[in-house]
Amino acid sequence: MSSPRLILASASPRRRELIARLGVTPDAIAPADIDETPRKAELPRDYARRMAREKAEAAALDDGFVLAGDTVVAAGRRILPKAEDEATARRCLELLSGRRHRVLSAIALRDPDGTMRERLSETLVMFKRLSTQEIDAYLASGEWDGKAGGYAIQGMAEGLISRIQGSHSGVVGLPLYETRALLKAAGFDIA
Repeated sequence: MSSPRLILASASPRRRELIARLGVTPDAIAPADIDETPRKAELPRDYARRMAREKAEAAALDDGFVLAGDTVVAAGRRILPKAEDEATARRCLELLSGRRHRVLSAIALRDPDGTMRERLSETLVMFKRLSTQEIDAYLASGEWDGKAGGYAIQGMAEGLISRIQGSHSGVVGLPLYETRALLKAAGFDIA
């Protein structure tokens, strides 16, 4: 039995690499262009789920399933931004230094008939206490650019993380266990 048509609603090369680990190649890439501003008093879990759903809806086509995801770094109830400049990345790293935070990775799979299936992965991540020199060196790498919370676990930052409890792939941007479960339930041929 062949798998149905799949559209990945993301331009992220990391998400394409991760989904390939499941033996899945999307038939199309259709990044969703939506407003990603958190609502007033919106909690991190609710925000991650809403973003994944809205991205799936925005990229929807009539003849395929749409897989969308969103990854949120949260310190308590605070949603950390995607670092678009060095000053934002520095503030995020200073806030995360020596403390535990959560990475919420929501995925949504929209069926061609509009049915939405979703899952959420929650991972606890602990940074070591970061020195000014460590933060400066990480910022000089440029890996923080466009990353939620100002870091990418799949790069140099992994050497600054003392503990992780949960899904490593979820922190990278696509929780594979949850993604596999959604795709299998929708009839995709995954071993």
